[in-house]
Amino acid sequence: MQTDLVWLSLYPEGLRDLLVYIKEKYQNPPIYITENGAGDANNASKPVQEAIKDSIRIRYQDGHLRYLLQAIKDGVNVKGYYLWSFLDDFEWVSGYTSRFGITYVDFKNNLTRHLKYSAYWLKMFLLK
Repeated sequence: MQTDLVWLSLYPEGLRDLLVYIKEKYQNPPIYITENGAGDANNASKPVQEAIKDSIRIRYQDGHLRYLLQAIKDGVNVKGYYLWSFLDDFEWVSGYTSRFGITYVDFKNNLTRHLKYSAYWLKMFLLK
């Protein structure tokens, strides 16, 4: 599935495939996934209450974490996983035109923060 960003697609099976490949090819080294997440376009005309409804990011997180769990069950030595990213921020290639955070930053309103639906999803996932 394609996201709003042309260079970023959803292919959670690929995460498991890559991790298993690394396990087999390199004698199962410790693996830390330091950034994994989905971005969406920053549509400045969208009201905040609509912008925080980030269902694609939820699908991305759910799929990738499920396949990550499969890889761990397959014996991959995963030591850490970090979501990309906690806050919407300035991205080095795209500036403020894309959003990656699970917290919406209102750049027009004194940098007010609003949790996106994906933040609530992640909280419930972690509490399971």
